[in-house]
Amino acid sequence: MRCSRSRFPGRQRGAALIVALLVFAVCAALVVAMRGEFQRYFQRNANLLLAEQVNAYLRGAEQLATVALLVDRDRDKTAERPRDDLTEIWAQPAQPYALDNGGWMQGSLEDLQGRFNLNALAQQAQEGPGEIRFSPEQKQFIRLLQALDDLELSEYEAILITHAVGDWIDADRRVSPNGAEDDYYAALSPAYRTANRPMASVSELRAVANVTPEVYQALAPWVTVWPADPAPLNIHTAPATVLRSINAKENLSPLSEDEAIALVEYRRETGFVDKRDFLENPVFQGKGDMEEVAGLLGERSAYFLLRAEAEVADRNMRLYSVLERRNRAVTALARASGSL
Repeated sequence: MRCSRSRFPGRQRGAALIVALLVFAVCAALVVAMRGEFQRYFQRNANLLLAEQVNAYLRGAEQLATVALLVDRDRDKTAERPRDDLTEIWAQPAQPYALDNGGWMQGSLEDLQGRFNLNALAQQAQEGPGEIRFSPEQKQFIRLLQALDDLELSEYEAILITHAVGDWIDADRRVSPNGAEDDYYAALSPAYRTANRPMASVSELRAVANVTPEVYQALAPWVTVWPADPAPLNIHTAPATVLRSINAKENLSPLSEDEAIALVEYRRETGFVDKRDFLENPVFQGKGDMEEVAGLLGERSAYFLLRAEAEVADRNMRLYSVLERRNRAVTALARASGSL
């Protein structure tokens, strides 16, 4: 018998080599793809783990803020004149704390009752025949708008914004003399309607008539929406810009910048004994009847804003919490977070 041999042995060996190279190339491509997928999976889980770790630190900052607020409450129970001011433990400047596994964390509290509460504008004064009356809260807001740096709003422009905000918040659809209700917003593109309820966020101002982006940016640091029921402005924590909104009931003009700075300096050096001592300050001498303003002022606070920031493995995150202190409990009413 004869053994048959291929007439083209070289070609068979070449084909086998090509097949082997193709198999190797496919395997290499699969390995590279699997390695890339594994790296993405690993990085994704590492990011989630870091985010959870940073979030845990930020919640820890919220717990520390709770402790500080409760310690302050307990101290006030034994004080002769209970009050909340900027010398207390909760009001100290933010200090960064080193974390065990590297990184840092810091947080600070701000008294939200040192800001003007927009939801107070839902209580509008009754209109008399042939005249427009303003509630004490509306007068205060009109002054605050005119006190905003760099805007130089006129009294008329401030009145337009005040009535528009009031119409946005109040429960009815009756248009104020200079306000805006559904008919105004329905003509916009895109069209929308008034909320007719208390504001849940200061950012709602951006949807209100006559509130330009410039007005919103200038006003946002000095206003709040907590609580829904108006609470008095704390004379011991309100900044100079907000203090400029306090004036005699018949005067819609704000205090001058120098007068507000004088109040802040006096508060820092001597401190106000109480509301009466505040209103008897030389700044208010000759201003007129301040009795109406007294009802807008207070010395205790229940609502605070926590700003906390933490960084771990170059991952930076922030937490903003609105905290309510009531009796001996602190509740987070709202939270917002983000990364940098």
